[in-house]
Amino acid sequence: MGASAHWFRVFQIAAFAIIVSMSAACAQEGDTGPVIGPAIGPETNLPLPRYVSLRASEANVRRGPSLSHRIDWVFQRQEMPLQVVAEYGHWRRVIDRDGQGGWVHYRMLSGARTVVIEAPDTVLRTRPEPNALENAVLEPGVVARLGDCNPEWCQLSAGGYSGWALKSALWGVAEAEIRE
Repeated sequence: MGASAHWFRVFQIAAFAIIVSMSAACAQEGDTGPVIGPAIGPETNLPLPRYVSLRASEANVRRGPSLSHRIDWVFQRQEMPLQVVAEYGHWRRVIDRDGQGGWVHYRMLSGARTVVIEAPDTVLRTRPEPNALENAVLEPGVVARLGDCNPEWCQLSAGGYSGWALKSALWGVAEAEIRE
């Protein structure tokens, strides 16, 4: 092997080592790097980002994806909707409606869909139409079960009431999401 080929090989090995160490550091710090277009989670093959809900009444939110990482805070609201933005092993990086988040063990999450009411005095209507009869009025912060969604409306149930609410009043469902 000539001198230039030797140095090229050394450069390749060094570059590979840097990439591996940067990837590991990003995974530990929770930085998933830029994602262009729809992404697929490496652990679940499910889309990223996606919405889930909190299965437990309490879940530790960690700085990184392992038990050895510091707990930054504790989510304490069962069924609270969260958005999964990254995956690493059994850990999911989630954010809440305020943009706060961290790493949570996957067992603390559920695929059951919920939303948080964001707009004041959100009306539940009998049909997905602005003039339909009112079933109830929901206050900001109420967590509701998510049913079907069309481009503008979602079917919800909360506190023994059910009906249709404008999607724009909710957090926990994507703007273009259709559910049947």
